[in-house]
Amino acid sequence: MLFRPEFSNGDEPVNSGLGLLTFFKGGVIMDVVKVRDRVAFNPEKLKKVSLLDTENFFCDVYCFEPGQSQKVHSHDGSDKVYYVLEGRGKVTVGSEEKEMGPDEITIAPSGEDHGVVNHTQDKLVMLVFMAPKP
Repeated sequence: MLFRPEFSNGDEPVNSGLGLLTFFKGGVIMDVVKVRDRVAFNPEKLKKVSLLDTENFFCDVYCFEPGQSQKVHSHDGSDKVYYVLEGRGKVTVGSEEKEMGPDEITIAPSGEDHGVVNHTQDKLVMLVFMAPKP
């Protein structure tokens, strides 16, 4: 989703603060998001929080309570990257499942099944990048 605000004078840019590119007459303003400030959990299910979003790409933070999961699924035409910020989780890509922890990263290429399970008693926080957007 792109954010294209209308300005009364046509020139004053405003940073959206939502991780969306902000457009104004003269170009685009870089939006900087503090990831740790956006971490949020939902006791019912995995919480996905959008950090950055364009027509071609997104970056979310996925927040898993113990026992929560992202069901195994796939996207034709889009690659997805998982990067663990904190906690541990089992990540499936294709026919493999591996436990991942902080500062570990993997990719699910287009068309490959992928998903995540927080099998621990601790919270799991991951950055997730995807391009192109499905």
